[in-house]
Amino acid sequence: MTMSAGWYLRRLSRMGPREIGGRVGDTVRRRRWRSAPPDCPDVTGARFTAVLPPGAVAAVPPDAAKRLVAEADRLMAGHAEFFGVDRDDLIDPDWWYDPKTGRRAPSGYAFDVPYRDEDAVGDIKQIWEPSRHQYLTRLAAAYAVTGDERYAERVAEHLRSWWAANAPLRGVHWVSGIELGIRLLSWVWIRRLLDGWPGAAALFEDNPVARNQIWHHQRWLAAFPSRGSSANNHVVAEAAGQSAAACAFGWFPESARWRAEALRSLDRHLRANTFLSGLNRELATEYHGLVLELGLAAVAEADAAGVPVPATVRLVLLRMTDALAAVVDNRLRPPRQGDADDGHGLVVDGAGTDRWGSLLATGDAVFGRLDWWPEVTGTDVRTPLLAALVRPYAERGTARPASRPAHFADAGMTVLRGPEEIWCRCDGGPHGFLSIAAHAHADALSVEVRHDGVDVLADPGTYCYHGQPEWRRYFRSTLGHNTLQLDGGDQSVSGGPFLWTRHARSRVLAVDTSGTLDEGTVSWCAEHDGYRPSVHRRRVELTSITRELRVVDEVRGPHREVRLAFHLGPEITADLVGNRAVLTWTRDGEDRSAVLDLPGRLSWRAHRGETEPPLGWYSAGFGRREPTTTLVGTGSADGTEKYVTVLGFRGQGA
Repeated sequence: MTMSAGWYLRRLSRMGPREIGGRVGDTVRRRRWRSAPPDCPDVTGARFTAVLPPGAVAAVPPDAAKRLVAEADRLMAGHAEFFGVDRDDLIDPDWWYDPKTGRRAPSGYAFDVPYRDEDAVGDIKQIWEPSRHQYLTRLAAAYAVTGDERYAERVAEHLRSWWAANAPLRGVHWVSGIELGIRLLSWVWIRRLLDGWPGAAALFEDNPVARNQIWHHQRWLAAFPSRGSSANNHVVAEAAGQSAAACAFGWFPESARWRAEALRSLDRHLRANTFLSGLNRELATEYHGLVLELGLAAVAEADAAGVPVPATVRLVLLRMTDALAAVVDNRLRPPRQGDADDGHGLVVDGAGTDRWGSLLATGDAVFGRLDWWPEVTGTDVRTPLLAALVRPYAERGTARPASRPAHFADAGMTVLRGPEEIWCRCDGGPHGFLSIAAHAHADALSVEVRHDGVDVLADPGTYCYHGQPEWRRYFRSTLGHNTLQLDGGDQSVSGGPFLWTRHARSRVLAVDTSGTLDEGTVSWCAEHDGYRPSVHRRRVELTSITRELRVVDEVRGPHREVRLAFHLGPEITADLVGNRAVLTWTRDGEDRSAVLDLPGRLSWRAHRGETEPPLGWYSAGFGRREPTTTLVGTGSADGTEKYVTVLGFRGQGA
C-alpha cells in the first residue's frame, strides 16, 4: 500500500519547523550516501569483554532452560512462526522473501525501496522480523545453557549469510532505524552468549565483515534518528541499540561519541515517552513492554562496560515497572490498549514464557518488589542474565507507591477490581502520542472487562499495519472497541493508516476506588468531545457484593444516530434474546457465566466474523485474527439520552 500525496501533505502539516529542517537534512544526506559507502576504519586489537559474570548461566532455572532448548531444536529444524505465518525455510533463509504474499523485496539503494508498498515488496513486517535476529539470540542462548556447538554453528552460518546478502545501504533491511537498533542489540547478546564457543572471536571482532556491518549500523543510526512526530518507541530502540553496541563493541574511533550521544538520547526520549505515573505515552501496552525491555537492555550494557547511566533512565524504568505491576490482572495480563505488533527488545526465552511475568521478575531483581506487587510464579532465562549485568537500583529518597495504584491521571487509565478476580480497565486518556498519534485507536471511554483473566468485554487488538487498509481501519476504529459511536464515524478523524488529523480530547470527571474487593462500589466517570458539538459521557460502577458492572452512557447534543458496541472475548459464547445476552465460558475446566442486560431503547444484533465491512473479530497477536461475537445496538439520540448496560457475573460454577 503506497501513501498518497495527500497523506504526505497532512503529515507535513503535523510537523514543526525543527522536524521539517531535520528531515530536509536527512534527504540531502541520503542522496549524498547513494555513492559507494566507505569501509569502516581499520581496527586492531579488538576484544569483546562484556561477558556474563560467572554463575549467570548456571542461575537459569531448569524448566526455563528446557523450554528454550525445545524452541532452539524447532529452529534448528527450520521451523518458526512470525505474525501468524508458519515458516519451514529457516535452515537456509532467503532474507528478502515474504512467505505471506510470496513476494520478494527488490534490491537497490535502501532509500529507494518502496517498503510500504505491499504489491512491490510484500508484507514488510514478515521480511523484517527474522532479520531482527532474535531467533538467533535464542539459538545462542541454547548454546550457552547446553554447550552444544550445533547451535553456535547455525548462528554463525546465518549471520555470515545475512551479512553477505545485506551489504551496507543495499536493500530493505537498511530502511528503518528501529530494525537496525534491535538488530545491534541482538548481535551484542549473540556475541555474549557465544563467548565460550571457540569460533566466537572469528565471527565477530576478528571478522572484518562483521566489524564493517556493526560500524555501518551505528553510522546509520547516528545520521538518521527518528524525529519529531516519529520520535516514539522507534527512537528508543535506535538509542538503545546504538548505546549497547557502542558499549559492547567499542572498537571504533567514533565509539565514545556514539555512546555518549545515544545515552543522552535514550534519557531524553525515555522521559518523553513515559508519563510520570510510569505508563507509556503511546497508550499502547505492548509498546510499554517493548520500551521497558529496550531500556533494561541498554542499561545492562552500560553497567557491563562501566559506563555511567543518567540517573533519570533508571528512575523511568523503575516507574514503568511499578506501573506494569499495578495494571496487570490476576493472570499477569496487562490491558490491551492501542497498537501492538509483538515487538520485543531482547528475546532469549523459549515459547510459552510469559513476557509480563518475565519483566516483573526482572524488576524484582533490579529494583526490588513492593508488598502490593502480584506474585510471579513463572521462570525465564532472561531475568538471571540481565540481573547479572544490571547494577541494582539503590537510589535513596525515590518515592514508590505505598499501595497498588488504580487510577493513572496523566494517562487517563483506571483499573477497577472486584471479587472473583473481576478486572475492568476504563480509558479516559489522551488520544495517542505526538502530533500524529501514530499508534492510537479511536477508543475514548472504552472499557475492557475480564473475569479471572478471561476476556469478557474484549479490546480486539491489532491485526495489521500495511497492505490491508480496511482491516487496519476496523481494528483501530471506534466501532472496533467497547464504546459508543455517533453517526457512524470515529471519535477522531484518520488521515491514513498511521495519521490522525483530528484528535478526540477526553477528561476524567470522577474516580472512586476506595471500595474493597469484598464490599462497596468502585467507579469512574469521563467524557470526550470527539463528536462535537455532541458530548459523550460514560460512568462505570463495579459493585462487589452483587458482582455487577454497570455502564451508563449519556449523549448530549443535537439529533444523532447511535451505535453502541460490546465485543466479547473469543472464549465467550453468547445467547442474545432481545436486549439480554447470556454469556458462558469455561476456565480451568469450570463453567462460568454472566448476564449482559443491554439498553432496551436500542435495537440489538449479534455479529460474528463478518467481512464486508469487517465486524466481529479478535486479534490475539499481530497478523492473526479469529471470529468473535460483537453485540451492536442501534438507535438515535436527541437532546439528552441515557443508555444503561449491566453486566452481572453469576459466580464461579454457576
